[in-house]
Amino acid sequence: MQTHLASWAQDTEPGKEADAILRRCVHCGFCSATCPTYQVLGDELDSPRGRIYLIKQVFEGAEPTVATLQHLDRCLTCRNCEATCPSGVQYGHLVDIGRKVVAERVSRPLVQRLQRFMLRKGLNSSWFAPALRLGQSLRSLLPPGVRRKVPARREVGVLPDASRHERQVLMLAGCVQPAMMPTIDAATIRVLDAIGIGARVASSGGCCGAINFHLDAQDEALAQMRANVDAWWPLVERGQIEAIVMNASGCGAMVKEYAHHLRGDPDYAERAARVVALVKDVAEVVAPHATELKARMPSTDARTAFHPPCTLQHWQGLRPLSETLLADLGFALQPFAETHLCCGSAGAYSVLEPDLSLSLRDRKLSHLEQARPDVIVSSNMGCIGHLQSGTQVPVRHWIEVVDERLRGT
Repeated sequence: MQTHLASWAQDTEPGKEADAILRRCVHCGFCSATCPTYQVLGDELDSPRGRIYLIKQVFEGAEPTVATLQHLDRCLTCRNCEATCPSGVQYGHLVDIGRKVVAERVSRPLVQRLQRFMLRKGLNSSWFAPALRLGQSLRSLLPPGVRRKVPARREVGVLPDASRHERQVLMLAGCVQPAMMPTIDAATIRVLDAIGIGARVASSGGCCGAINFHLDAQDEALAQMRANVDAWWPLVERGQIEAIVMNASGCGAMVKEYAHHLRGDPDYAERAARVVALVKDVAEVVAPHATELKARMPSTDARTAFHPPCTLQHWQGLRPLSETLLADLGFALQPFAETHLCCGSAGAYSVLEPDLSLSLRDRKLSHLEQARPDVIVSSNMGCIGHLQSGTQVPVRHWIEVVDERLRGT
């Protein structure tokens, strides 16, 4: 693709990066065939190729409009297009750059600004956990649309003493998962304990930054990234941990990009790169121990469907590992169609684009339910909650199911 950047963009880092990515695109359109929003809307401007063209126009001097903003907002950032692209176009980074530039030039309607502000501040607030507990206590009285966003409360159970193990890993403190689905962290700690690994959380850490980053607050997201690097650095520098384990693929995908986002920061670039080298999805840590774990687990003939989150399969390329691990652990995995397409969760997307999100959820569930699973498992809290809101089939993190089998519950 030929580009002719506007003068304001030529000597800027965003302009240079966007230009390099744009020049790789050959307009082949393979991406459209795997784009969830294009599958639903059928609009070229709601496909990766169309959004690439919109971003190109902006960097070449065209004035973006509210419509430009809307087409970029509708992107789920699933990166399915990257997995399909034969030219290696880094669409995810390009759309991040494009969104920031367009958001700086186009004023959102007041309702949208308030909605995004409330989401960012609410999900990153210390009030989130008590507010959620109140919602859970009143769950049966909530309107259906609100109720499906509030997961039923489950007991965490007893946690082992992590300090008794020589092998140690760090876990992300996170923002919403400890409150919404604390059983995922608890199950992770117990399963790691079962294979001789102690897991701890750096209390001074927090959200990975994804919520702010994708809601027009990239500078605040960078601050959260730096805070996490600072929280983890003493243990990383002293070599006291062997990995930073992620049990939410969305967070793992974001943290694995810290080195990219902080590459221009002289105080954090090197440390971020060292942190990223230690980041592993929990499946990567558990996989070498599959045989010993399976020997301790009762067999089951439960039909299991594994929904691979986009952040696992397209961002991190870990789908084959995760599914192989589950098969090695004795899960009777059931195939279903369109495993590559997004379920429509995508962080705050299900709140900001409810119609598209629910359409994609129902499409995903229609394929999942054709497999007649007894349980649906996944590896990202957002996908789990989103899918559970539309089905009576239990939807769990696979680490929870492994933990329950190990405990005989």
